[in-house]
Amino acid sequence: MPDRETADLVRFIQDRAGAEPVKLGLILGSGLGHVAQAVDGVSIPYDQLPGFPHAGVSGHSPELTIGTLEGQRVAVLGGRAHYYEKGDPRAMRLPLEVLAALGADTLILTNAAGSLAPEMATGSIMILSDHINFSGLNPLIGEPTDSRFVPMTDAYDPDLRRLLRRAALDTGTPAFEGVYAWYSGPSFETPSEIRAIRTLGADAVGMSTVPEVILARYLGLRVAAISAITNMAAGLSAEKIGHAHTKEMAPLGAAKLETVIRRTLAAF
Repeated sequence: MPDRETADLVRFIQDRAGAEPVKLGLILGSGLGHVAQAVDGVSIPYDQLPGFPHAGVSGHSPELTIGTLEGQRVAVLGGRAHYYEKGDPRAMRLPLEVLAALGADTLILTNAAGSLAPEMATGSIMILSDHINFSGLNPLIGEPTDSRFVPMTDAYDPDLRRLLRRAALDTGTPAFEGVYAWYSGPSFETPSEIRAIRTLGADAVGMSTVPEVILARYLGLRVAAISAITNMAAGLSAEKIGHAHTKEMAPLGAAKLETVIRRTLAAF
């Protein structure tokens, strides 16, 4: 059962967006907020939702949008809190608890990421097959019950990944599949760190997503995730890596990402 804080937020949201259960949640990464604009529904700013993150990172749109997209009742989180903002890996726990309480059983996350694979250039998209929690941080540290011992073998649901691959194929959208490594940020990785995680099997690197995936699995949600590749990782190109560059490059993969997500929703 939801605690009182979550239950109060759910009532507040349903008063504005309707009580029909949500099927699926979306979390949008840097420069990907346009997906929320395609939803036929109601948007609620995070500052009206106590406990939701404030706009701490440019390129995010801090609103919860609930409505219909490709025939599915969805809840779109237009911005996320990152560990590097306040040093709290549990920052997205309440929004995800609210999402589950609204009825969602599935979560699709998006992010902006750096590529470690020469063939996966800026503007590509990558379906996550797994992740490496290189930071070692975990949002379930301190959880007092045995439910904290969450199995992560199929953290990225195989059936959802098949749907995403099928959607990419059906729409003629090139899509890679690979392993995402999470560094805490906010500084970008060094070339030596990139060489290390390439050796460990990572294909892309970023500063988000992994804490939300752990929390979502803890809450019983099925999970899928897609990266929009905004740069080659440190030491792999002459690009000048920075957040401004990330925001500038994010639209290159955003159209592909939206195409695949919308086709996936239509196939649910």
